[in-house]
Amino acid sequence: MSPATLVVAAGRPERTQGAPVNPPVILSSTFVSQGVPGAGEPLYGRMDAATWHPFEETLGTLEGSVHPALVYASGMAAIAAALSLVPPGGRLVLPRHAYQVTLGYAQDLRDRLGIDVTLVDIADTDAVVTAVREPRAASMLWIETPTNPMLEVADLPVLVEAAHAAGALVGVDNTFATPLVQRPFEHGADVVVHSVTKYLAGHTDVVLGAALADDDDLHARLHAYRTLHGSIAGPFEVWLALRGLRTLALRVERAQANAAELARRLAEHPAVAEVRHPSLPADPGHERAARLMDGFGAILGLRPHGGPDAADALVAALRLWVPATSLGGVESTLERRRRFATESLTVPEDLLRMSVGIEDVEDLWRDLAQALDSL
Repeated sequence: MSPATLVVAAGRPERTQGAPVNPPVILSSTFVSQGVPGAGEPLYGRMDAATWHPFEETLGTLEGSVHPALVYASGMAAIAAALSLVPPGGRLVLPRHAYQVTLGYAQDLRDRLGIDVTLVDIADTDAVVTAVREPRAASMLWIETPTNPMLEVADLPVLVEAAHAAGALVGVDNTFATPLVQRPFEHGADVVVHSVTKYLAGHTDVVLGAALADDDDLHARLHAYRTLHGSIAGPFEVWLALRGLRTLALRVERAQANAAELARRLAEHPAVAEVRHPSLPADPGHERAARLMDGFGAILGLRPHGGPDAADALVAALRLWVPATSLGGVESTLERRRRFATESLTVPEDLLRMSVGIEDVEDLWRDLAQALDSL
């Protein structure tokens, strides 16, 4: 079945007479247990929860993993679990334009555990291949593709092969693309993570994360990290995320179409200095995205003429677009990323990251056009 069908059909209760169509929410912190617990038997809510399973099974199926996903309390909790696979004193290679909190956590690992952190331009394949080998072999190559917020596209299969040849694990943050657009396990990735908060849940009402691993040992280590660190999700939040996941194919299809049309129009507007979206033929990531992905995503990068003051004025002039951080909801949002002091200094100060939602594209464009014209 296609991903658009699996996202609706997977993770359902068994079809027995009188069974519910949707899985129930089980609100219990502990379970009846006497004597030595049996394998897979519910015991305590920090270890496992039945309400997690339908979401975990569905996401695992979508990503093509042999194991269900593991749900975490947040996207960063999932990323921390994945990065825990880097040993103390090891080397971590990751994009210089990765998510700013991922970069901050990498620096924390450097300070606490002596991990050597190397930042690379993930779109420069030769430079990344060299970085995973020299000055000593990397323990893990971390990939975002497209990157957040610069929308650089990595040559995923080439980088995975090079990292494995050097003995490194490969972790991929697949939040921007979603498994409907890109499935890193098909290219040999070892670990895949998501901020479920974003596209998977899709309605800006939960904070969750997920991590997946095909290898039995890696899956067990990610599971143990979640249990020992207590980075677990509430059952109701996971149930909401599963409900949101059911419409992922429709939302991604509409949001991608809107983003591509808006990118085309923005590229022609005189108030726009630069627009980034892999759908544009002139975009640096277009060829790779067209070759490796099943779409171009719904995140835009916009730089207006006039610098950061013009970018702030543009945000203030919008009425339909919501000025807010995060992304991937049904509503269109945007923000100037360098308003955060922790954002990478190589991100332009006037860059607006725009998360395109599912509204009518003409309404989105009218709002953008009037704001741009006001500049």
